[in-house]
Amino acid sequence: MRSALFGVRRFDDFQVELDIPRTVLSGRLRRLVEGGLLEKSLYQETGKRRRTEYVLSLAGQALQPTLMALTQWSDKWLLPDRPAPLSLRHRTTREEIEAGFLDPSGQRVHPDQIRIAYRR
Repeated sequence: MRSALFGVRRFDDFQVELDIPRTVLSGRLRRLVEGGLLEKSLYQETGKRRRTEYVLSLAGQALQPTLMALTQWSDKWLLPDRPAPLSLRHRTTREEIEAGFLDPSGQRVHPDQIRIAYRR
């Protein structure tokens, strides 16, 4: 999923990035498609046969904030003495951003201000 969120779409590109056997990758992609996180789409390069690429479904796109938050958490808590291998930046201002909680007005909410409420 991480690779797909970073824009990888084609089987061969997934295989190179993840460095896993093709059979393992095939099974993982199949399960992500069956689970509704990726969708298959056909493409064709000039002079070549049609092939499949894997694009994020709406459900897959909705995972982006969660996966980015986990990435930032692991960078801070699992590798505290090393610089993070990547950072999230605003597309136009290039300022670094971080995952967090927002209230309906868009104001940041600190985790210690959150109360869990059961829905009945």
